[in-house]
Amino acid sequence: MRISLIFRKLTLSVCLISFGLLIQAQSRDRKFVSARQIDTKLEVTVSDGIIVFTPYSGKAMGVEFVANGKVNPPSNAIVMEPSTATSKMKENPAVVTFTHQRISVKIIKNPFHIVYQYDNKPFLTEENGYFDSIGTKGFRMRLADDEKLMGGGERVLGMDRRGNRLRLYNQASYGYETKAELMYYSLPVVISSKKYMLAFDNGAEGWLDLGATKKDILEFEAVGGRMAFLLVASDSWSDLVSSFTEVTGRQPMLPRWALGNISSRMGYHSQKQVEDVVDKYIQNDIPLDAIVLDLYWFGKDLKGTLGTFEWYRDSFPEPMQMMTKLKSKGVNTILITEPFVLENIGKYDECKEKHLFGTDSTGNPFLYDFYFGHTALLDIFKTETRNWFWDIYKKHTSDGVAGWWGDLGEPEVHPSALKHVNGSAAEVHNLYGHEWARTIYDGFSKDFPLQRPVILMRSGFIGSQRYGMLPWSGDVNRSWGGLQSQVEIALQMGMQGLAYMSSDLGGFAGNYKDAELYTRWLQYGVFQPVYRTHAQEEVPAEPIFWDEATKNIVRRFIKLRYEMLPYNYTLMHGNSVNGSLLMQPLFFIDDKPGLLDEKSTYLWGESFLVSPVVSKGATEQKVYLPKGSNWIDFWTNKSYTGGQEIVVPLDINTIPVFVKAGSLIPMANSAQSTSVYDPSNLNVIYYFDPLIAESRGYMYEDDGETKLTSGQKAYEMFEFFALNEGKQTTVSINSKGFEYKGRPEKRIITLTIPSLDGKPEKILVDGMKVKVKSTQPENYPGKPYAFWDKNQNKLKVVSEVAKGSGKTVTIFRK
Repeated sequence: MRISLIFRKLTLSVCLISFGLLIQAQSRDRKFVSARQIDTKLEVTVSDGIIVFTPYSGKAMGVEFVANGKVNPPSNAIVMEPSTATSKMKENPAVVTFTHQRISVKIIKNPFHIVYQYDNKPFLTEENGYFDSIGTKGFRMRLADDEKLMGGGERVLGMDRRGNRLRLYNQASYGYETKAELMYYSLPVVISSKKYMLAFDNGAEGWLDLGATKKDILEFEAVGGRMAFLLVASDSWSDLVSSFTEVTGRQPMLPRWALGNISSRMGYHSQKQVEDVVDKYIQNDIPLDAIVLDLYWFGKDLKGTLGTFEWYRDSFPEPMQMMTKLKSKGVNTILITEPFVLENIGKYDECKEKHLFGTDSTGNPFLYDFYFGHTALLDIFKTETRNWFWDIYKKHTSDGVAGWWGDLGEPEVHPSALKHVNGSAAEVHNLYGHEWARTIYDGFSKDFPLQRPVILMRSGFIGSQRYGMLPWSGDVNRSWGGLQSQVEIALQMGMQGLAYMSSDLGGFAGNYKDAELYTRWLQYGVFQPVYRTHAQEEVPAEPIFWDEATKNIVRRFIKLRYEMLPYNYTLMHGNSVNGSLLMQPLFFIDDKPGLLDEKSTYLWGESFLVSPVVSKGATEQKVYLPKGSNWIDFWTNKSYTGGQEIVVPLDINTIPVFVKAGSLIPMANSAQSTSVYDPSNLNVIYYFDPLIAESRGYMYEDDGETKLTSGQKAYEMFEFFALNEGKQTTVSINSKGFEYKGRPEKRIITLTIPSLDGKPEKILVDGMKVKVKSTQPENYPGKPYAFWDKNQNKLKVVSEVAKGSGKTVTIFRK
């Protein structure tokens, strides 16, 4: 046994050495032939192929290697058109330099190698560049000694993933906790601590070696696919991500209801159960906006039903009436679908006759066993299959389905011998979910052009965000370990373009029932993109079925989620127009060494700092507050100086949340669902700090449901500005915009300052003095007023603002 093991290790070592020598030989043999500029691109001919450099902006460049006699498949990652700005090529006997604004490439002719530069400073050097070995091909780059590397998609490995060899193969990871090397959504993306991103535009099965085999070498290898990569460089983290999503596509806005509470479990067995659950939420005064129907909507049993795509009428006798009834209560219906069709079940014969399946070597449907039965797989890469599948979605959407959940889309089981229209399973595996999301998104654009789609999926590729995909972190274990991994996953995926990564709140797998764990997970959920509980049936996923103490805490947090709708909706808008992240790592705003490894605390937007409680029985928690700002405790309004670690005492009622001093936060009154969201009442919370001279903020508002075309003017923008001069504080709130459905003629705006340094001496609204009341009226009395809460040192100034106008509040402090 031991001799055999030693032999296998020696064999592997010899293979790796031989592989490395072959690659080095290829590089030494590569000779420069010529270079020419074609419009804004550079084309370099070498002895074994052509290298094309395509600038997309002053910070992003695509690089494609076309080997002699080969043709690359089209890009799946990039949607941006090449830049039309001026590029410059310079050549001398030794070097070719190609510059496009701030990004440039230097090609050394002999020995041949390539250096990439940003602002004329090298940030990445090819070691051997492109290689083509037996069974795999790819690229090799050099790494700096002090370079940290993030990326590789969805993993639980720590923030710095250097030293790992990562398999690129989307695969289910049932019941994972604090370590998961391979998960549902792998990505051939590398994010360097030197502030550049390297994204390999290749969806084939492969590996991403981050200095594991050789510590100073980054290697991408794949069994086939497109031999190209995208380079993005910047001098700020937020701009790096923004520039990356500018090239790969931005997430379109969701309907407002998708930011609300979504109830789900595996699963609801009948129409009556669904209606009873919704009614119980309402009876318990817990807001709800959607309910997800898992696989029992199309069959009675867990197994043996995939591929019907039709309502199981025994359990759901009147589905359209059910959805209409739920909608009248403000609750939308989301249905699950899978790309598998079991043999001789549902639509199998139709799909077989129309040749919609992946095939075997003889052209027949490739049939195989997996958990749910003996199945075929839809060939999502065939135009005929996409059209057929979309017709199913179109029918149910017309009947009232508001959102779609695509499950098992890795695909969960994908035999290597299965053939798709565009290649083998291995060659296209990581593109399957990407193409599936595109099928639904493009279908909505064609047949429901005004509707914003909601598309939940757990697997995809670079740029899947542009198809509205809402990824979630899969079948996480219902445990403290499962909770502990979620911030890392969300932060990593956000930086790679997938800003809406979320988790099954409460945990999915297993029967561990712990009210403390459940509470902590749902508290965290308020400050992450999609608020959706989901679990296997042994332990309830929904708060309505927990004890009163747990229910009361969770209710308060879900209502907070609804109060934050204007802030969260504005975050959504920012992500859609400039790629700004919803969840941001602390190192985005603080360059303190070590913060690149921080995965316990993060920023929710620009203003909130959140540190979820992820350990059972914890009574205190260390929280680092980034430098450059003071931070105000959201619950107590106590102010702390940034650039320090503090110890926060814990109890079950809250988690550590801080607000950046000077922030202007738009909030709303809570509601049972977003269908009764009231935009005519706006609360603006100003976190006053006398040391901050100026503060700015904004709020975006539209009808919350209509998909706006480029340039369409049907929205309103509020601008907030605060100025501190000595003992005088001025806050102005101004709106400008255009007409849209539901835009109020006037709004009651409450300016709240929860951390003022004493009762004001005088308050003016638009230059007119207002009375400071000792009790707050229930309804607006028709003219501006102020209310001072002496117990909390909290000031409220309430006034009415007509659409398209504004208000200025001036506070004279003692």
